[in-house]
Amino acid sequence: MGLRSQMWKVVDWQDDTNDTLVHRFTMPNKKWEIMSGSKLTVRESQVAVFVNKGKIADVFGPGQYTLSTGNLPLLSGMRSLLYQGRDVVVKSDVYFVNTKQFTNQKWGTQNPVIMRDADFGMIRLKAYGTYAFRVSDAGKFLKELFGTRSTFTTSDINNHLKSIIVSQLSDTIAESKVGVLDMTANLQEFGEKVTKHVFDKFNELGLAITTFILENVSLPEAVEKALDERTQLGILGDKMGTYAQKKAADALGDAAKNQGSVGAFMGVGMGQMFGQANAATFSNIANAKDASEEEKKEAPKSFCTNCGKQIAAGAKFCPECGSKQSASKNACAKCGTEVASGKKFCHNCGTKL
Repeated sequence: MGLRSQMWKVVDWQDDTNDTLVHRFTMPNKKWEIMSGSKLTVRESQVAVFVNKGKIADVFGPGQYTLSTGNLPLLSGMRSLLYQGRDVVVKSDVYFVNTKQFTNQKWGTQNPVIMRDADFGMIRLKAYGTYAFRVSDAGKFLKELFGTRSTFTTSDINNHLKSIIVSQLSDTIAESKVGVLDMTANLQEFGEKVTKHVFDKFNELGLAITTFILENVSLPEAVEKALDERTQLGILGDKMGTYAQKKAADALGDAAKNQGSVGAFMGVGMGQMFGQANAATFSNIANAKDASEEEKKEAPKSFCTNCGKQIAAGAKFCPECGSKQSASKNACAKCGTEVASGKKFCHNCGTKL
C-alpha cells in the first residue's frame, strides 16, 4: 500500500524551449518512484533513455508505453528493479533527448585561415555562415557529450561544433587546392565539400549535420585592393594611356597638397616633369598652328575654264576633265569665273586680275 501510493503514473517531457537537447526527468518529491505500471509518453522528435548507474539500459522512441519488466529487459537483467510483491520500482534515471533539427546555428572563423593561392601566394581569409544539426544517435550522444547534468542546451555544445567546422574547413581548403577567386565565385559547391568532411566528425558524436551554408569568404584588404585594381584594368582595356595620364595628374595634385619638405621636393620634381610634358604638348600644338599658317601661304589656285574644278595656277590642262586651258579666255584665277576682257577685278570674288 505504501509503495503503491508513491507511484508516479506518467513519465513525459513537454519541451517549451527552442534550444534544449537533453532533459533529465525528475520527480517533484523524493518519496515518489517510477514503478511498474507507470505510463511513459515519448513525443515526436523525442527519445527516452533509461540510464542505470551511468550506463544506458533501455531506449524508447516516440509512442506511449506502460512500463513493465517486459519492456525493460535490460533494467531487469541488471537487477535494477526492486521487486516488492507485484510492484516493481524502476531505479534508474530517465533522460529525454530532443531529436528535432536545431536550425540557424552560427559559425565563423575566429582567426584567419592561412591558404596557399596560385594567384596571390600565401594569404589569410575569414569565413562565416550557418548550419543546422540534430541528434541522430541518442545513446552515442549521451556517452560522448552529455555526462550527468540535468539539462543540456545548444549553447553548451556550439563552441565545440564550431571548432569542428572551422577545422574541417581548413582541411578542405588545403586538400581541394581551389583558388580563392574560384572559391568565392562558387560558395555553394565549396560548402558541399566542407559538409562531407564535417558529417563524419558529427557522426562520431551521435549528431547529424542537416544543413551547412557558407555565406561569405572575406579576403585580406591587400588582396581586395589588388582585385579592384585588376578589375579596373580589365574595364579600361585600350584606355590605359588615358588612365596613366590621370594617375600622374592625381599624383601631382597630391604632391602639391603636401606642404612637407619631402612633399615639396617631390612636388618640384614632378612639377618639372609635368612642365616638360606640357611643353612638349604645347610645342606640338604650336607646330600644328604654324603648319596651318604655312598651308595658307601656298601658291594661289586657279579653276578650270571648262568644269570649274580647282587646278594649279598656270596649268595648261585640267587634271579632272583634261580640257586645255585657253590663255585667250580671261578667267579669274581664284574662282574661275570668266571676266570680260579689259577688266581689272573679278566681278564674282573681287580678285585682282
